[in-house]
Amino acid sequence: MAVTPTAHRRSQRLFLQVPVIVHWRPPGKSSLSETTKTIVLNAHGALVELSAPLEQGQNVTLQNAKTNEREESVVKLVSTGESGKFNVAIEFAQPNPNFWRISFPPDDWTMRHPQAKRTR
Repeated sequence: MAVTPTAHRRSQRLFLQVPVIVHWRPPGKSSLSETTKTIVLNAHGALVELSAPLEQGQNVTLQNAKTNEREESVVKLVSTGESGKFNVAIEFAQPNPNFWRISFPPDDWTMRHPQAKRTR
């Protein structure tokens, strides 16, 4: 997932590490899963780092390791990551901002937003 301005995004991206489990079934094989964490997330899915090179268009289930909630998803993009791993962009079958159990900032949020906390 390339980082682009939020004005072109369907939902705001947050750079948060949330523990997740990715479940998938390779063709002709038994089910596999890998525990990892998000790199970036939004209401439509997440970018995760995996040791397995999943295929674009492959169906997966993303499980929130904290809540055990599962969301049917599809692999949208796979690219080479660091240390021989793969960056995998996963999109929910249906948008689900509640999956992450976080409050997304409003679209117009900046450090000057009235609700931004002041630090000195």
